[in-house]
Amino acid sequence: VQLEESGGAVVQPGGSLRLSCAASGFSFSTNLMTWVRQAPGKGPEWVSSIDFSGRATVYTDSVKGRFTISRDNAEKKLYLQMSDLKPEDSAMYYCAKGGWGTAPTRVNWGQGTQVTVSS
Repeated sequence: VQLEESGGAVVQPGGSLRLSCAASGFSFSTNLMTWVRQAPGKGPEWVSSIDFSGRATVYTDSVKGRFTISRDNAEKKLYLQMSDLKPEDSAMYYCAKGGWGTAPTRVNWGQGTQVTVSS
């Protein structure tokens, strides 16, 4: 399993970012996919999951209405569109294989991309 995240940046509160994840080494289109985040000094937090087709999605309550998960099975890519960002969204964001409403085992995570929300 190889997952490579990109798109993290420093952004002001209220701003937007789009994270991307390029997948390889497994059958992307037949796997649930998940975004997980981890802030310094805190445990991992499940953010969102998407089903095989992309038609079913779930979100943690704190990001509902602000974040949108999507996928492109032809390109083997996972996305997380984030808007109205808040300082508490600051974290390392990881793309992960599997999971639904919970963070998959860390062996199935990418290396992460840093999101910092600060004025």
